[in-house]
Amino acid sequence: MILKSYLSQRKYQVKFEDELSNIYNIKASVPQGSVLGPILYSIYTADLRSTSEVETATYADDTACLASDICPDRASQKLQIQLDKNDQWLTKWRIKYSASKSKHITFTLRKDNCPPVTMGGKKLPSETTVKYLGLHLDRTDLGTPCQK
Repeated sequence: MILKSYLSQRKYQVKFEDELSNIYNIKASVPQGSVLGPILYSIYTADLRSTSEVETATYADDTACLASDICPDRASQKLQIQLDKNDQWLTKWRIKYSASKSKHITFTLRKDNCPPVTMGGKKLPSETTVKYLGLHLDRTDLGTPCQK
């Protein structure tokens, strides 16, 4: 009963400058910024499929899929299979995502990049730096070797 009252009969209204929109019902999601929000979202998405080939890391609604292979083509193939499965799962559970906000990055000591991947038929933008959970990850900053 407590969870039902937490998630139901919620409404929103938008204010832009001095104008207010109509009041609308929120049909899905958890309150952003709430303590329970990330926990409930994690429970809801606990059955998001993964494979032994691709590591999937999630926190609240941030998800990272990591594929590794010595061959860039195989790494992208593994990642593409996982992204296709994720797309099917998200569609089934009516969770919306933005391919344009998603990023594809290659971490390597080599100069080459992995081939592009898609999500929902849309090519993910390839980047040299990404931000995940407040961390800035750079493809060229793979750490400094230890010196004796």
